[in-house]
Parts: sequence; C-alpha cells; structure tokens
Amino acid sequence: MADARYYIPEQETLARPDLEALQRRKLAALLGKVMAGNAFYRRKLAGLSFDPLNDPLEQLPFTTRAELEMDQAEHPPYGSNLTYGPEMYLRMHQTSGSSGRPLRWLDSADNWDWWKQCWGQIYAAARITPEDRLAFPFSFGPYVGFWGAFEASAGLGHFVLAAGGMSTTARLRYILDNHATVVCCTPTYALRMAETAQEEKLDLAGSPVRALIVAGEPGGSIPATRKKIEQAWGARCFDHTGMTEIGPLGFECLENPMGVHVMENQCIAEIIDPVTRLPSETGAGELVITNLGRTGSPVIRYRTGDQVVGRLGHCACGRSFVRLEGGIVGRVDDMFVVRGNNVFPSALENLLRQFTEIAEYAVELQQHGALTQLLIKIETSGWESPDVLLEHLGRSLMHALNFRPEIKIVPPGSLPRFEMKAKRFSKVSL
Repeated sequence: MADARYYIPEQETLARPDLEALQRRKLAALLGKVMAGNAFYRRKLAGLSFDPLNDPLEQLPFTTRAELEMDQAEHPPYGSNLTYGPEMYLRMHQTSGSSGRPLRWLDSADNWDWWKQCWGQIYAAARITPEDRLAFPFSFGPYVGFWGAFEASAGLGHFVLAAGGMSTTARLRYILDNHATVVCCTPTYALRMAETAQEEKLDLAGSPVRALIVAGEPGGSIPATRKKIEQAWGARCFDHTGMTEIGPLGFECLENPMGVHVMENQCIAEIIDPVTRLPSETGAGELVITNLGRTGSPVIRYRTGDQVVGRLGHCACGRSFVRLEGGIVGRVDDMFVVRGNNVFPSALENLLRQFTEIAEYAVELQQHGALTQLLIKIETSGWESPDVLLEHLGRSLMHALNFRPEIKIVPPGSLPRFEMKAKRFSKVSL
C-alpha cells in the first residue's frame, strides 16, 4: 500500500456535506494567509465581504489565465501571486505556452510537499505498490510535467528511473533492462515508444510493465487512443489530469476506468456554463478550480478552459469525489466550426485512432476567406491499398462529422513525433 503520509482514505470517502465542510475550513485557512501577504489577491479581493465558511462561492470573482499573464508582465519575472517573501520559494516551473505566453510558477517547500501528497493519492488509486519500479521518460526541463510524480515516488521509497536526455530507443532499452513496472509519460509518447519498439523488435507486451500513468493530453480517456496504448504495452492505462497553475488534481481509479476523479479534498471544483458563467445545470461545461493546499501560489476560482462532464455520487472505488466522465473532453477554446458543425480535436483523435493503420496524423484548419476547410494528413503502416483506406476513413469522418474533410497520405516519417504535449492541430490562412 502507499505510504500513509500521502494517502488519506477517510477524506476520499466523505459524504458530500462533510466533504464540503472540509473544503470550507481549508478555504478559510487559505484566504487568511492569502489576504495577509498575497498582493495579487489582496488587490483582486479588496473591499469584498466574504465569509469562507458560509457564503456562496460565486461571490468570489473568477481568476483567468489572461489576468495571470498580465500580472507577470506588469510584475516580472514571477508576478505578484506570491503569498510569501522570495526567500521562501525553491521551485520554478513554467507552462508550455500552448495557450499563450508561458507562465512562470513558483512553489515553496510546503507547496511542493502538497504536490507530492497529491501524487501519493494518484499512486494509491492506481494501486502502485512498494515493489513497483517507476520509469519517467520525460525531459525534466522547466515544464512541471512529471517532476512531482518523480519526487513523490522517490519519497515513497520506490525504485525510480529518470529517463531524460535519451533517444526513444535508448529509453525503451533502459525501461526494459531495469525491469520497470510502471511508466509515466504523455499518451502521445506512449504511442511513439510503442511505434519505436515495433521498429526495433522489442517486446513491450511481454515486458514487466503493467501500468502506464499518462497525462498532458486527453488521450488517456480517448477510447481508441487508450486501446491502442494498452494493446501495444500489454498494460493498464491510467489517465491523470492537472495544470501548472492548479496542480496534479485529477486521477483515474483502478475500479472504474474511462473517467477522472477530481481530488476534492485538495481543491474545490465547479463546472460552469462558459457563456453565462453560471453553474452548469447538466454537469457539462468548463472546469473551475480553487486549489486549497498551495498557499504560496494559489489560484481561486480559476477558469481552466477544460471542457468536462461531471457526475456526483460514490464511485465503485468508494470515493465520493466528483468524476469527470471521459476525462477532459477538450478545451473550451479548442473547438472549431467547419460547415456549421462543431468539432473537438479529442473526438477527431478518437475516430482516427480506430484505424490501426494510421501511424501518425496532423490536422490543418484552412481558412479560405469566409470558407473553413479541414485537411488531415496521415502516415500509414500495414495497409496495402491507400485508396481503400481513404475511402473507409472518408466515410467514417463523413458519418461522424457531417462533412468530408480532405485526407492526404504523406510519406512515412514526414510528420513530427512528440515527447511532451503533441501539437497536431494548426490553423492556416490561404
């Protein structure tokens, strides 16, 4: 079992009223510290009368990424969302910049302990044991990625394998030679390693690897992508969600796959209608997070931009935390419209991954004046008749999307491969 310092089962199984009471006590403690020393939130909440134990959370304003970017531009290099003096901070990470300019984020020692505590809950939910050996094929650069996962694992006494600074082939041999049982990576890189293993004739499915914890992209909860990963590795895939700004707050339990619990003992989760900004009546909408344990650099009612479908009620695993069905469905601002049809990149990926002959793909959203068209470039393997593949794929896309995009087969190896977050979608004006 996971170390008791990190696993808090009584908090994970609380009845909803007790869980909400715990959240409010933590919120009161957080606001007490924030209002004493955090310049960003002191300005933002100035003049607001709010009782954290009783008042509706909606009385607090949202926080947006645009605000945080502006704050860091006006107060370089780290902004003013810092509760303590600079001497208290020991970690700096920054976002990938995929949604705008990169954000730099500082963590104090107690913040970093909070990160590791969250990862302890993730490992416990995936039934990671003291005998497991965890491999991290991750760059270990400024992106927070699996830094917290690595250090939490080491702190829990696991045998850990840092696999930065290697080629994909070298990483695979390193994982196999050291008998790793758990691999932490992005879904895209799990597929890339599987592709390389096939080329190098390495037997992943017959290896000791029994689980992959994937994060950074929606792929872990996209059925076709997940199936492809699990078949290639012969291992169970566990999805994990989080952000540099909010922390590692989403995890998949062993008992109920294809959904992600939000760690509600460590945060307050809301789901809002992104247009009205009011609580969603259906459970579908944008995820808003207030993290409760990261006092040195918190976010309060942070609009994540993640499109989710939340469900309450006790899970088969016994937890009472809200469950996001299908994980992160997509980004609110990633949806695009083609010929009057709404298209989410995650839905398109799920369709394309059902064709095992597609080794890699890239999507161009082409703007011809007022006309929007979709071009899908694919690399193929194991399909002798390209025309037959194009016809089958075209029919599937037409059925799912209500329009038929242009599909182009490109030479093997011509599309980029990714270690971290994949960037398969681009917009071009013609």
